[in-house]
Amino acid sequence: MAGYSMDEAAAKLDKSRTALFRIESGETKVDVHLARSMMDLYDIYDDGLLDAVRLAAKPSWFAKFRLTDMGYVDVETEACRVCEFSGLTLPGLLQIETYARAVIGGNRRQRTAEQIDNQVAARLIRQQRLTDNSLDLVVIIDEAALHREVGGSEVMGAQLRHLVEMARLTTTTLQVLPLNAGSHSALEGAFILLEFPDSDEPMLYHAYVTGALHIEDEGEVHEAKLVFEALRSEALSPADSMTLIERLLQERLAT
Repeated sequence: MAGYSMDEAAAKLDKSRTALFRIESGETKVDVHLARSMMDLYDIYDDGLLDAVRLAAKPSWFAKFRLTDMGYVDVETEACRVCEFSGLTLPGLLQIETYARAVIGGNRRQRTAEQIDNQVAARLIRQQRLTDNSLDLVVIIDEAALHREVGGSEVMGAQLRHLVEMARLTTTTLQVLPLNAGSHSALEGAFILLEFPDSDEPMLYHAYVTGALHIEDEGEVHEAKLVFEALRSEALSPADSMTLIERLLQERLAT
């Protein structure tokens, strides 16, 4: 910081030390005027950085949905590849509308009908990146999620058909971790690894009952990557996974 301590820089910019730290660590956005002041103070000028600040200030596509947990949606929007172990529910990027509505509406967090509608609409828009080839998805589904009847029998039948269709996309790799695999590398729960264009630094996302963690620590992300690759080796191949899903669908239709 051009020889300034955090306290000195904060004072010269009329910011608290905490506020400046949150700005420089990327936790809060900076406006163009403050960015110019910081460049003047640090004796650095970068037109590209100012353009990035202007772009960041524009409302995100999902702003109109007033999502309460948009932190993940924000980073997924910037990602070029998502690797997800989904645990006991199917991944959001592969959910049909009725399944998504049952999952979101069944969450114990209090949501109004409008909030549920907004969550579902945003989820369906996110899925469009798989069909316009702007996002690659590698997903491992616990077989238990294929048996869990979310939304009723008719919804699950439609959902299984949708999984088969989505697995045919060149952007989607789907594997099932079979029940007979027994203990596996991620019994602790679901997690997501996100990769970004022009960056070798992925992010680990882990949701829990009252919130979520965005983890960028190199050691933790590396460990999560190893776990994900172990899960892929423990799971059925993509072809065998489709055979299993199609069998479960036919069994459901026959009852």
